[in-house]
Amino acid sequence: HSLSLSFPRSLSACLCLFLSLSLCLSVSLFVSLSLCVSLCPSLSVSLSLSLSLSLSLSLSPELSVSLQYQCIFRLTQHRCPSSSVLWRLNIVDVVLPPEPKTREQLLQYSCQLTLDPNTAQTHLSLSEGNRKVTRTDQVQPYPGHPDRFTNHYQVLCREGLSGRCYWEVEWTGYVITAVSYKDISRTETDNAFGFNNKSWSLQCSSDGYWFRHNNVETKVSGPQSSRVGVYLDHKAGTLSFYSVSDTMTLLHRVQTTFTQPLYPGFCLNYFNDTAELVKL
Repeated sequence: HSLSLSFPRSLSACLCLFLSLSLCLSVSLFVSLSLCVSLCPSLSVSLSLSLSLSLSLSLSPELSVSLQYQCIFRLTQHRCPSSSVLWRLNIVDVVLPPEPKTREQLLQYSCQLTLDPNTAQTHLSLSEGNRKVTRTDQVQPYPGHPDRFTNHYQVLCREGLSGRCYWEVEWTGYVITAVSYKDISRTETDNAFGFNNKSWSLQCSSDGYWFRHNNVETKVSGPQSSRVGVYLDHKAGTLSFYSVSDTMTLLHRVQTTFTQPLYPGFCLNYFNDTAELVKL
């Protein structure tokens, strides 16, 4: 990616900054400055300056990516308006570490999620700071909202995910944990998670697990647990579901191409079913 900003030429100058961040638990910064000033048609002065800085920091990969874009934004805010300077910021593709295999590695990508009350079907009650949802027989006093599901007992999180993210869910009853594009229908009969091409779901119950996407169901084998983990690598197009207890077992993995941010969500089929986003 490249960002260029041009300003009126009061002198001949060229400033190029290159910023790169290494994600192997370290950050490296390289700034190259070249300045050429034309004093007259027959005389010019050239100045070249290079600075290299390396820091050993314990930064998570996602924080490093965020830091990279934050640095670039701040650089663009501190330009000199009195000189003719051409800024060119080259964003180097970030090479992430290999896919995590253990729970300890997955927890490096843990994200804090909250349920969005504006999407909750009216028979779903939110609690625990909007981290827990319960299916109830009483209608909740939610205001009208275009994002609210009206037929299936579903709710989405506020946060749209587009990087590497991991979260865990404690469930009871018959619960579907899913990820969905935000533009999934709120009113159509086929908007149940997993029954369309805009959502991917894992059905969890005492009878076992089933994965569903675009109304294609796959029986999933694995140890029963009241906790499941979900790992998303949006750029790589992978979505993984795990059974989490004293051990961690991969239940199902999807390999596809995601075209929009994904929003975690739940569907609760029976009264008193619950799903809770675990604080990690």
